[in-house]
Amino acid sequence: MIRVLLADDQALIRAGFRILLEAAGDLDVVGEAVDGQQAVELARRERADVILMDIRMPGVDGLEATRRIAADEDLAGVKVIILTTFESDEYVFQAIRAGASGFLVKDTEPADLLQAVRVVARGDALLSLSVTRRLITDLATRPAGPAPAAGKALSALTEREREVLGLVAGGLSNEEIAGRLYLSPLTAKTHVSRILTKLSARDRAQLVVLAYETGLVTPGQQAHLP
Repeated sequence: MIRVLLADDQALIRAGFRILLEAAGDLDVVGEAVDGQQAVELARRERADVILMDIRMPGVDGLEATRRIAADEDLAGVKVIILTTFESDEYVFQAIRAGASGFLVKDTEPADLLQAVRVVARGDALLSLSVTRRLITDLATRPAGPAPAAGKALSALTEREREVLGLVAGGLSNEEIAGRLYLSPLTAKTHVSRILTKLSARDRAQLVVLAYETGLVTPGQQAHLP
């Protein structure tokens, strides 16, 4: 059973999400927070697997709450999906850098929302396709040079792992990476897991950022999006 925490200051929205999630059978809503501070406190107490976090909440907002959760070693297993009515580029970038594992708009289809929770709970990152496209396009065209610390971290990767990281940055799934490199899906997943560990990244979304910031993937390269 996947334990889910709802963080939104609108009671009606929380009630709707609770009904949807608990009807799925494999998802259990373990708490509801009305602001970011309460979300952090409940995350520590309830040990939720996934938090559906609204960005705009009174007091501590969703982004700051996500930062606090990501920075807390005791909450390393807690995944955050930012859920908002605003699919703003700046929100996307802030959410990923804050440590979110997913970003969805509130008009997402119910089936897609349920799948998003399951995907993030098992350790993968989830961004809507339109968000992923804009994220990769924006990072690919930014003139900023490689980040020295992150660039040094790439030296710990094998040649194959660098190749896999480049494909992750292009938006490919484990199955697509396996097909591209003639590997089994399990082997591709193992490579991605090792890369995440070596680069101390929370999820694939942060790997995309690292790949561009370190110069592993350059603006002139083609982004391989589904």
